[in-house]
Amino acid sequence: MTETSERIARRSVDKFAQRRAELAESALQALSELGYARTSLREIAQKSNFSHGVLHYYFTDKVELLTYAVRKFEEVCVTRYDEAVAVARTAEDLERGFGAAMADTLRADAVMHRLWYDLRNQSLFEAAFRADVLEIDAQRQAMIWRVVERYAELAEASPVVTRPVAYAAFDGLFQQALLRHLAGEESGLAEDAGSLLRQLVS
Repeated sequence: MTETSERIARRSVDKFAQRRAELAESALQALSELGYARTSLREIAQKSNFSHGVLHYYFTDKVELLTYAVRKFEEVCVTRYDEAVAVARTAEDLERGFGAAMADTLRADAVMHRLWYDLRNQSLFEAAFRADVLEIDAQRQAMIWRVVERYAELAEASPVVTRPVAYAAFDGLFQQALLRHLAGEESGLAEDAGSLLRQLVS
């Protein structure tokens, strides 16, 4: 293959990837509003600037589209607490910064978090989702563990739970807060997250 043909091939691949990313971004809105079970590719197309045929060209089915879209969102989200970890100079700094970051993402990205929990629930029934869900869950678990380890270091203490237990505790806390938020209630997530962090080290 000549250098020119290689450049053309790379541009074609880049354009294909770019269009898939654009389609996924459009699809996320419809999926986050209606949920997986209630959304078809046709409905996604109606809520975007793309035709049903175009969606089918770039994605085999709704499963592929949803997993791709959620993965793109997670690429950014799995580092959402890293800044709080990086800037904290004391355990109290991290407690406040982490709690504030959790509360901020709850308010700003509630519909996307709802879509994530929808996808994770669907993976109990749809085998096609399981590998992606397990990988994203592992990335989220690592993100939480970075917070717990740094907090323990700043507090001159040690974690009293394992990495999976720490993740399960914060995930459960966040999911409950999300439900209250969607119901129009105050969640108190920032304070609860700080309190839980304190309980996980000794």
